[in-house]
Amino acid sequence: MRWSRALYAVLILVVLAFLYGVFVLRAESRDTIEISKVAELANKNQIDTITVDQNELVIKLKNNSEVVSNKEPEIGIIETLRILGVSEENLSAIKVSVAPRSAWDGWLTVLGTLLPLILIGGFFFFILRQAQGAGNQALNFGKSRARMFTGDKPTVTFDDVAGVDEARQELAEIVEFLREPEKFISLGARIPKGVLMVGPPGCGKTLTAKAISGEAGVPFFSISGSEFVEMFVGVGASRVRDLFDQAKRNSPCIIFMDEIDAVGRHRGAGLGGSHDEREQTLNQILVEMDGFDTDTNVIVVAATNRPDILDPALLRPGRFDRRVVLDRPDRKGREQILNIHVKGKPLASNVDLPVVAKQTPGFVGADLENLVNEAAILAARRNKKQISMLEFQEAIEKVIAGPERKSRIIPEKERNIIAHHEAGHALVMKLIPECDPVHKVSIIARGMAGGYTLSLPVDDRYLKNQSKFEADLAALMGGRVAEEIIFDEITTGASNDLDRATKMARAMVTQYGMSQKLGPLIFGEKDELVFLGKEIGEQRNYSEEIARQIDHEVRRIVEAAYNRATQILQENKAKLEEIAQRLLKEETLDAQSFEAIFA
Repeated sequence: MRWSRALYAVLILVVLAFLYGVFVLRAESRDTIEISKVAELANKNQIDTITVDQNELVIKLKNNSEVVSNKEPEIGIIETLRILGVSEENLSAIKVSVAPRSAWDGWLTVLGTLLPLILIGGFFFFILRQAQGAGNQALNFGKSRARMFTGDKPTVTFDDVAGVDEARQELAEIVEFLREPEKFISLGARIPKGVLMVGPPGCGKTLTAKAISGEAGVPFFSISGSEFVEMFVGVGASRVRDLFDQAKRNSPCIIFMDEIDAVGRHRGAGLGGSHDEREQTLNQILVEMDGFDTDTNVIVVAATNRPDILDPALLRPGRFDRRVVLDRPDRKGREQILNIHVKGKPLASNVDLPVVAKQTPGFVGADLENLVNEAAILAARRNKKQISMLEFQEAIEKVIAGPERKSRIIPEKERNIIAHHEAGHALVMKLIPECDPVHKVSIIARGMAGGYTLSLPVDDRYLKNQSKFEADLAALMGGRVAEEIIFDEITTGASNDLDRATKMARAMVTQYGMSQKLGPLIFGEKDELVFLGKEIGEQRNYSEEIARQIDHEVRRIVEAAYNRATQILQENKAKLEEIAQRLLKEETLDAQSFEAIFA
């Protein structure tokens, strides 16, 4: 389409340039005079020759200059000059010749006649082509937009997926079934209709799907759930039908639907009931996956991080036979993921990936990829040839807390308060055994924080007991208590600490049953609008008296943590001051420097 438009433009420019050269430039090259002026020159005997070219006169004067004039049609030039009063004597002195007819004259006449017709025809042809293209687009509007991969040249395989060994094994069985179906059919096993991959964002669902595409060796159709939905009713269902028709023609094959919650949400969840385009699309998916026509070798692999909002009919066996959970990787999994992402990157000899994996609890695959990339960017910014452990350490802090803001000017009084605040956090963490070890303390602003105390667990933790909650609450109170002890006043610097502490204490009482007074009960039911996927409120299933007791228990837990932090810092006020002065001098203390204070 672009080439045809360019061709039309070039042809029009060429024609216009030709006409301009023939008619305009040719006329502007010589002076034009009136026929009466020609008669005057003839009477003065200044004309040498007159060349007649149809009605145009090219007059050469005796001074070797040329002028142009025009005569009336059907009348000769001699007769015209005689009528204008030129004497016979002067006429006999003028040489008159007739120019031969140019070969271009016939072509110009034909061109002048046909060119308007050609331009009009080209205009209508262009309009018809445009209308035909719009018609094709309208016909293709309901066609599937899935991208098909043949698997001949895989870019991602299972070797590029780490940290999700069980999920990898489940999906590898799907690939093996497609490659060797006889092995399973001989035992009476049938091919799974669908596999639903569930996990938090960034844990590798889409990457695993790409690995399936690279390993399967069969056609692989990839589409996002949002690509089904349009503003016109019926388009999504039409695209689903077309997608499965393509898949059946290329079976055995795999269909991958990313973010299936875009179309698979619970039906009837709209305000006042719902029957919209999304629901029609979901109905068509349900029919295609397990309707009357079930004798197809098409496997549907879908991914979502919100399985709780999917329609129950979509989740039942027969449609999605398997639910594969891709959880956050443990330390070993993080180390494997780091080994994949550092391939091709020059690492210094002091880089210890197991240590990096230990320092990144809770990181998913996307976080670790971003971590390695940030470390490489830091090394390049410093004109280094290799990525050292220092860059990895700084990248971890950048990903967790944000970039450093060293240029931020902080008054000395506030800087002193921040130093004692962070020293209070660090000292409480150090002296309570249940707290995680202090990894780094800094009064350099990062992100929205004026300073930070970073603690990292020794091992991955999946369960959290009551003593751990109480230790963390005391650590959160350490900053505010330190301000009150040293400066005898409090600031807004502890607002985030108080918010986290209050939420943690309330969760201990209402969600985890960690209140001896209220017992092992859960209070409150969360209300969610499934079509929004957001919590909009909490339904109170308890009385006002219980609500009052909950508030008293939350207050008691937070005050106990506050008193515990106060006792620790009062008894170790000298250490608190020593840590704060070191921070004011060095701005940052790593784990070794911090531990040396207590040696």
